[in-house]
Amino acid sequence: MASSAATTLPQGAGYGVVVGVGFFFAFLMMGISWLQNRYTIYSTKQSEEFNTASRSVKPGLIASGIVSAWTWAATLLQSSTVAYTYGIAGPFWYAAGATVQILMFSILACKTKENAPRCHTYLEIIMARYGRLAHLVFMVFAFITNILVGSQLLLGGSAVVTSLTGMNVYAAIFLIPTGVCLYVILGGLRATFLCDYSHTMILMIIILYFMFHAYTTSDLIGSPGAMYDLLKKAGTQRPIEGNKDGSYLTLKSNFGLIFGVIQLCSGSGTVFLDQAYWQRAIASRPSTAVRAYLLGGIAWFAIPFGFSTTMGLAAAALTDNPRFPTYPNPPTSGEISSGLAAAYAASALLGQSGAVALLIVLFMAVTSCASAELIAVSSLLTFDVYKAYMQPNATPEQLIFVSHVMICVFGLTMSVFACIWNAASIDLGWLFLVMGLLIGGAVFPTAFAITWKGQTRLAAISGCLLGLAAGLTAWLATAKHYYGEITVATTGNEYPTLAGNLAAIMTGLIVSVSISLIKPDNFDWEITRAINALPVTTGTSPDGASSTPTPSTRPMSDSDDKKTMDEAPIERALAAPTPQTGEEEKAMHISIAPQDHPSALRSAFKLACISSFVITFILDFLIPMPMFFSHYIFSKGFFTGWVIISFIWVFCSSFISCVLPIWETRTFFGELWRSIVKDLRKKK
Repeated sequence: MASSAATTLPQGAGYGVVVGVGFFFAFLMMGISWLQNRYTIYSTKQSEEFNTASRSVKPGLIASGIVSAWTWAATLLQSSTVAYTYGIAGPFWYAAGATVQILMFSILACKTKENAPRCHTYLEIIMARYGRLAHLVFMVFAFITNILVGSQLLLGGSAVVTSLTGMNVYAAIFLIPTGVCLYVILGGLRATFLCDYSHTMILMIIILYFMFHAYTTSDLIGSPGAMYDLLKKAGTQRPIEGNKDGSYLTLKSNFGLIFGVIQLCSGSGTVFLDQAYWQRAIASRPSTAVRAYLLGGIAWFAIPFGFSTTMGLAAAALTDNPRFPTYPNPPTSGEISSGLAAAYAASALLGQSGAVALLIVLFMAVTSCASAELIAVSSLLTFDVYKAYMQPNATPEQLIFVSHVMICVFGLTMSVFACIWNAASIDLGWLFLVMGLLIGGAVFPTAFAITWKGQTRLAAISGCLLGLAAGLTAWLATAKHYYGEITVATTGNEYPTLAGNLAAIMTGLIVSVSISLIKPDNFDWEITRAINALPVTTGTSPDGASSTPTPSTRPMSDSDDKKTMDEAPIERALAAPTPQTGEEEKAMHISIAPQDHPSALRSAFKLACISSFVITFILDFLIPMPMFFSHYIFSKGFFTGWVIISFIWVFCSSFISCVLPIWETRTFFGELWRSIVKDLRKKK
């Protein structure tokens, strides 16, 4: 992609941000990893710490990591695209359609802690329950998901970097993940959480900067009322097809609703099949995993909602302004589909400072999500390919080495695919809409694998494969029926992608449930609870003393003494001396039972079910449907209130993802500081 009308920065700025900021975080992580290894009991040289953060992360940091992992380039760019394309309905449906999956995943997070507390990846659960064939089938879907997500990040990010700076698009694609690979290799999963936190904080600051400027100080807009007047005028000059009276100011948007359904289907696949979200569930404490996902979902909603209600609508409102980059012509559909609406709005509103702010916020979004994808795929390749099929008796040192190598391998892989999409003229919008129909068939079989003991092996495999076949068939047949030909342009339209997404996810559900009900399984969860656990053994040591038995794989009963993660059994275990000769095999297993008390897990499960369904009902039905069916067009006062709500939500999100993690770890920072001071005094 050549430089565009939004190019307001020199190429050096693009290289400076992409290379300089990336390597800054690599050096920062080098320092943090050194402090961690020296002053805490968590060592990045331990495989368990590298891949699961020792399963000890608190809910605030997990929530911040979820916000970061779900904030793709598309979260900022595609949400602005649909705001420009569908009006006020676009930001709402983007946010509401993709928050549901995070909320629903809280149920899977709880069940993972209950039924497979020691797993490293969700594919280990598939292997233990269904065997090798199913493991390979689900692995294909997992890798398709991660490749599509990773390449989308780079495709959208590089398009805007090139647009703003004129930087070579292929250079951007390969340089963006370079620094990310370095800091993930240096620090592992805990490093991604810490960098996620810093990235999310910068993201929130810049989003608020854009929002306050557009709605309070800008000489082009300056207030919600002025934005309302500009959008009303835009609806008269460029009416939106399918919207009530062509207005930008209504939730009665036919194509906006279609996009919302596609977002629901596509987002389900990219959350339920992405190891990054399972990894955060695995890394969290059992007693707080559900809370972390509920907080993360609520916090994430504000990012696309607040950002695109500002930048996407600003692009639509300012298209006819002489300061708009494409003036006097409106941007082409190709430019908008590539995600450039936000770039044009930033350049019009703030000139060079807006371009720099957008460049930084986009880089933060791309790199933080890329770090989650890198460590996730590295875990899949390490535990589900290398350890499962190549070296079952791998040592911790071998697993760490393979994890490092696989991070680089996947970094290169997603760059190559992003180059392929770019060379084939496949843009971010097309990939975003099509992705769900490729992976949707595996959504419900994956969810049932950890929640429903009745699903059979045949049902799980058939649901995946038939869902894929149905999705592809419906997609291509609808494109041919409506548009008379099958091309990139026709297959990226609303109706074909809606048909494909719905066919894939619903076929997977119907096939899996139907086959399972014919002859249901009665799976024993003790099998998955035994993943990476040694059985209870008793005996005597060489000196005649009784040896300490490893914990049982059974769940605790109500009569057991209540032991929560807050009592820090993992910390005590990691603080213990390094295993001696003959103990190395045990080091490969998680011998500390991380289950919470059963009553606490049951309460968490109830909380997950009730909260996720209630919030989903409110966001996807109670708020939008009455306004859709009543054909309501916002009044100026209602629109002003809508904008104020977006501000309040972003502030709440900032508190959850930026303030809460610091508050939760305040005692740790005090202890760390005392340890450093004590160490310095010893040296003196």
